[in-house]
Amino acid sequence: MPPVPPASTGVAWLRATVGRFSMGSGARMSGFAALHRTGEPLVLPNVWDVASARFLVEVGFAALGTTSLGVAATNGLPDGARATGAETLALVLAALPAHLTVDIETGSVATAVAVAEAGAVGVNVEDAMGPAAEHAALIRSVKREAPGLFVNARTDTHWQRNGDLAEAVSRIRRYADAGADGVFVPGLAEPADIAAVVAAVDVPVNILFLPDRHTVAALAELGVRRISTGSLLFRAALAAVVDTATAVRDGRTVRPDLPSYARVNVGSGERVAGDVP
Repeated sequence: MPPVPPASTGVAWLRATVGRFSMGSGARMSGFAALHRTGEPLVLPNVWDVASARFLVEVGFAALGTTSLGVAATNGLPDGARATGAETLALVLAALPAHLTVDIETGSVATAVAVAEAGAVGVNVEDAMGPAAEHAALIRSVKREAPGLFVNARTDTHWQRNGDLAEAVSRIRRYADAGADGVFVPGLAEPADIAAVVAAVDVPVNILFLPDRHTVAALAELGVRRISTGSLLFRAALAAVVDTATAVRDGRTVRPDLPSYARVNVGSGERVAGDVP
C-alpha cells in the first residue's frame, strides 16, 4: 500500500474526528449496508476531495461516495479511463469520518482489494456495456477476495444511451446472482422503469438523482434504497465558481453566506465563532 499522504489542515481535522468510525472494518461495512433501507433510502453525496467531504460530514451525512468525474477533472485527468487510481486511493487514505464507497470505474479485483484495505466500505463498479458475463465474473472475484466490501454493480444501459429496460433487468439480475450487494442503473428516469428494476432483484437498487426528474420522496415510494448525486455536486461547484467570478467582474452581488477562510482552514474541527454553520 502507498504511504498515507501528508496531513494538510483538512486531513488533520478529519483524522481528529474519525474516532466515531473507528470500529473494525467488518462492522463498518455491515453498518454501511444497513443504511440501504426501504422507505428511507440512503442519500449518498459524491465527493472529489477532502474539503468537500468535510463540509458534507459537518451537515450530517454519515456516508459519502466518490465521483470519478470530479476526481479526474480536479486532477486534469480523463474520466472513465482508469487514470485516477492513485488520486482516489489517496482520498480513501485520508480517513474521512464517514463511511466511504469508491467509484473504481470498470475496476479490477486488485483495485477493489486496495481500497478495502485502505478503509473503504464499498465500491461502485461499472460494466461500460461490455460483456455481462465478464462483469459478473469480476463481481464474483471481488466478493471472494473482499467478502465484506459492498459491491454496487452498475450497468450503463441508460447512461448516455436511450436505454433498454429488458437489457437492464437482465444485467442487474446477473450481477445480483454473482454476489453484488446492490445494483445501479444511472440515467433511469421513468417511474415505471424504476419500479420494474426494483421488482427484478432482491438487493438494493441505486438510482442517480436527476434534478429535473426525481425527488427523494418519490424514489423512496418506488422502493429505491440508495440515491447517488454522481457528478452533480462537482458540476454545481464549478457553476458557483464561474458565477462568483463573473459577479466580481460585472459588479453583481456575491452571496454573503460563504464559508470563511478560518472555517475552511480549521485544523481541529472546532467551529469558528460567528461563522456560518
